Amino acid sequence: MDKLVIEGGAKLQGIVEISGSKNASLPVLAATLLTAEESIVENVPALNDVQTLSQLLRSLGSQITRDEGVFLISNQDIHSVEAEYDIVRKMRASVLVLGPLVARFGKARVSLPGGCAIGARPIDMHLRGLEQMGAKVVLEHGYVEATAPEGGLVGTRIVFEIPSVGATENLMMAACLASGTTVIENAACEPEIEELARALSSMGAKIQGAGTNVIQIDGVSSLSGLQHCVEADRIEGATFVAIAAATQGDLLIKNIQLNHLENILMRFQEAGCEISPEGANALRVRGPEKLKNIDIQTAPYPGFPTDMQAQFMACMCLADGISHIEEDIWENRFMHTPELVRMGADISMNGNLAVVRGVSKLTGASVMATDLRASAGLIIAALAAEGVSEILRIYHLDRGYVKIEEKLSNLGACIKRVKQDGSSVVIQPHIVMPAEAGI
Repeated sequence: MDKLVIEGGAKLQGIVEISGSKNASLPVLAATLLTAEESIVENVPALNDVQTLSQLLRSLGSQITRDEGVFLISNQDIHSVEAEYDIVRKMRASVLVLGPLVARFGKARVSLPGGCAIGARPIDMHLRGLEQMGAKVVLEHGYVEATAPEGGLVGTRIVFEIPSVGATENLMMAACLASGTTVIENAACEPEIEELARALSSMGAKIQGAGTNVIQIDGVSSLSGLQHCVEADRIEGATFVAIAAATQGDLLIKNIQLNHLENILMRFQEAGCEISPEGANALRVRGPEKLKNIDIQTAPYPGFPTDMQAQFMACMCLADGISHIEEDIWENRFMHTPELVRMGADISMNGNLAVVRGVSKLTGASVMATDLRASAGLIIAALAAEGVSEILRIYHLDRGYVKIEEKLSNLGACIKRVKQDGSSVVIQPHIVMPAEAGI
């Protein structure tokens, strides 16, 4: 497996442009299954998760042409409604094809999903919602088999016990072709939900309330081709905020949705970062000489996202004082803490609470990434540490960050990717300072 080798200690400076959102791209690409007409999706990031979903769509019969970040998709000749285990096991988001397939074709057979090992992440709410819309759902031999009633799915009222992004997305898509009106209560409010609703609306769907906890979908008989440009990845953008914070850096972060990051930016400002908008879609972040200790508690949007917990913890390892980090979303999302301790961090655990005592420095070490966001947290720690670090199992990283080693190199980081065969990928940095860009 590939690994990253990082020599820490550089104060990163320059301009970085954020790629399209992984978490928005996946449901939008799945939504193309709802129509036989040609769809166009732009600004799709070149990530392993996107490649996995593309492979899954092709296995169903999708015709996909990709030119850079533009996907041209035709689902006129779908010949299968089975999402096989060999593909679905790689990524949990594969289950997002379930709702569209049942809605359009009346049936689907989808393997139970895989992905990062950060918690149980059951799909019960997806299945109960489909059953409430009239589908018969059977779990057999590791697969979900769902069959719509004669005449198709029927609109209904669905109430989630807790907000679920995936279930909200899956049932929104299914409801678009159901007869009658579907109301989803206690729905997830993440920006990706709003973005999926905009993409579906471009197809002729009738959706109200996306971005709030009550969403209403009035079913239509058919949908036209989808046309959508994916917004910037808010978690990648926030990760670079954390990178500036930890390395005493000075970064201009471009192509970023500021209104999606309010809670995160507030916490980094409280920790001592200087943060200022530069126009509508750019942000300048200057890290302090010493970060202040801040307590956080992860929560559904608009709270502090679990997808930024590891990155924030890496910063707090170097803060002045004691920080408390409470993880209230996934039960196994502290697996990066032993690796940070290997680098000199002082962290104690008590269930879902991590107590982080700031230290004067971290030191380079060999560490192992356990999931996607843990990978980013370990990179941040390595960039701020003294000496050389090796980050192993970075295949997780490639699921969610586009060419991050190149972006970091362009900001002055000493970083290289070592391939599985032992060869190194030489990265030629092209550093542009914020001042050179007229900022």
